[in-house]
Amino acid sequence: MTPDKKYWKDRYRSKQTGWDIGYPSPPLIDYCNQLYDHNIKILIPGCGNAHEAEYLFKKGFKNIYILDIVEEVLRNFKKRVPEFPSENLICKDFFKHNDAFDLILEQTFFCALPAELRNDYILKSYNLLYPKGKIAGVLFSSEFTQIGPPFGGSKKEYKLMFSKHYNIKTLENCYNSIDPRMGNELFFIFEKPL
Repeated sequence: MTPDKKYWKDRYRSKQTGWDIGYPSPPLIDYCNQLYDHNIKILIPGCGNAHEAEYLFKKGFKNIYILDIVEEVLRNFKKRVPEFPSENLICKDFFKHNDAFDLILEQTFFCALPAELRNDYILKSYNLLYPKGKIAGVLFSSEFTQIGPPFGGSKKEYKLMFSKHYNIKTLENCYNSIDPRMGNELFFIFEKPL
């Protein structure tokens, strides 16, 4: 099973994008503000409107790659940020992408994947990182009763899944979530071992 391109294309076209707050989330802004090496190679998979990429690019990071299966969101991003390198816009299935990165930023991609793809995501992200590379971002810390996406989870569940491949550096409740998500998000940093 792979992400459903038609489903996501329809969601964007009908503007059913409740996860998109219109700017980078505060937990990711705080994390990105601690990154000082502007040469690191960053991937943002399932990037959607890629507000995080725009933020980083405007801060001087030039080695950012954004990936989504919906070409339209990449075109919209390029219109919004015309100076962003076209070759860093990747319209592809995440699970078929091959490259190597220092950092993968995670905002809403993992929670959009059904349970049967989560272990594949963890392994694929691991394979896309250099040794000592990191995956960092936000995960939902609650289960949802409605049919997803989004799909939730628990701190215990995430720790069990990711610790098979990563060193858990940080996995804690977000103190700086936006109000509607307060108490329902975990910030994490997981590192690929040498």
